[in-house]
Amino acid sequence: MKMRTPVLITLFSLSIVSLGLAAKPGWTEAFPQAQTQAASEKKHLLLDFTGSDWCGWCIKIDKEVFSKPDFKAFAEKNLVLVELDFPKAKPQSAEVKAQNEALGKKFKVNGYPTLVLLDASGKEVKRWEGFEAGLLGELKSAVGAK
Repeated sequence: MKMRTPVLITLFSLSIVSLGLAAKPGWTEAFPQAQTQAASEKKHLLLDFTGSDWCGWCIKIDKEVFSKPDFKAFAEKNLVLVELDFPKAKPQSAEVKAQNEALGKKFKVNGYPTLVLLDASGKEVKRWEGFEAGLLGELKSAVGAK
């Protein structure tokens, strides 16, 4: 019994830490899987290029747009959400860093936040650079949702 307690504590601690390292709830950091999901569900992809632990505008858009019930309801029906994070202090795997850097170059990201909306086939539909308070309305227009 004494041997199991430290093992259980370690496993519990690691699971808590790993939860903090993933994308925000409702978002994925796995771009290839998100592309497959978007194609099969005929949804748009919303790419959020962010500096989640240092970029003030990124934090603001998370708080004032992405965390709101209206956005979440819209996204669930219409979008596959991909967080492509460029943190300063938050640890990331080498694979995630490499993926995010490659996608940042592919989509010519020069600042944060940059949001890129792709259709289900992966074609760019629209992009936003910086904080956009009216983002939800613009997203609805861009995907043709009511």
